[in-house]
Amino acid sequence: MSSGTGGGYWADKALPSVFKHELLKKYLPQFGGMTGAQSQDRRVVYLDGYAGEGRYENGQPASGEIALQVASDLHKSKRTLECFFSEAQPKSYARLEEVVQQYRAGGVRAHAHRGEVDGVLDQVVERAVREPLFLFLDPCGLALPQDRLVEVLAQKRRGTRPATELLMNFSMMAVWRLGGHVRSPKGNEKSLQRFDDVCGGTWWREYFADAVSSRARDGAAEDAIEAVAAEYARRLADRTGMMVQSVPVSHSPRKRPVYRLVFATRSPYGLWVFGDAVARARAEWWKQLEEREDTLFSVAPDPKEVEARALPVIAANLETLLARARRPVKMVDHSLEIFGEFYGQVTEPVVRLAVQLLHQQGKIPTSGKGVRRTREIVIRPVGRAV
Repeated sequence: MSSGTGGGYWADKALPSVFKHELLKKYLPQFGGMTGAQSQDRRVVYLDGYAGEGRYENGQPASGEIALQVASDLHKSKRTLECFFSEAQPKSYARLEEVVQQYRAGGVRAHAHRGEVDGVLDQVVERAVREPLFLFLDPCGLALPQDRLVEVLAQKRRGTRPATELLMNFSMMAVWRLGGHVRSPKGNEKSLQRFDDVCGGTWWREYFADAVSSRARDGAAEDAIEAVAAEYARRLADRTGMMVQSVPVSHSPRKRPVYRLVFATRSPYGLWVFGDAVARARAEWWKQLEEREDTLFSVAPDPKEVEARALPVIAANLETLLARARRPVKMVDHSLEIFGEFYGQVTEPVVRLAVQLLHQQGKIPTSGKGVRRTREIVIRPVGRAV
């Protein structure tokens, strides 16, 4: 837990954490399952770089215990998720260590480190030199410098196997606050330089310098925040050679995102499964929002209506993809083209429905029947040889 976490943070889970933890809960077991065969002993390494207390005061699992629960489940099936946790705050570390010890007693391989994540990162990377590695970096303030991430992702872990993936909190509130320093003649240069490190350069300041001269400064500043987040993700992808997706997380649909979860992978399977996990986590977020707001009328979008809108769009995307490729198309290799605007909005069964729709229309020879996983379906135009 980095500085900026209030004293009541660990009393209960806030809505942004509901989404984040549901996403972790749904994706991490999949990562372990997909990549475990890449190591001789089916071991996968996981690092939670800002682990906090591991568990909320009301008994709900936080990110630390969620990972430990996943590790415990994998342990029962003879697979290993070796967990490393880093926490700098003494009080939070003491509580985290208690949670870790409980799971160690049950056979889970887990280690708690008292200190900043940068002090243990190289050690964990070295521990995972022949094993898949998942990095979860969730600071309440600023993230690690981008140069440091690039050092790990593009130099020490540059290969596709063993797999390396990253899920990181990029604080939109920090961008908003620091953007004010750019616009103010009394801005704190030390803080600005710290964010220069996070972004890997001073480029982000230009977005807020332009906002200063705008008549609608608040609107321009909000646009600048989104632009900085998008450019950060683009640069991370460019510098690491990884596929990067950025997911907004907020307290409610009426409020601006408090942060974005930045996901990086080299695997088309990771990209596909992550999008599906985002959609499932989003559904739980809406459910929790309605329970907490206790409104007379539903504010959540009807999943069936969203899927109904998505179905013809995804079917059209598949047609376009087939026409452009002029060869057989395997679903998992084209996540973003297939889901389009509905990536992270609908789950993978909608793609299977789109395949069935095209088959019923006589546009492809296969319905996908008999293929267990939607992402493994291969489609071809009618008349093309298998």
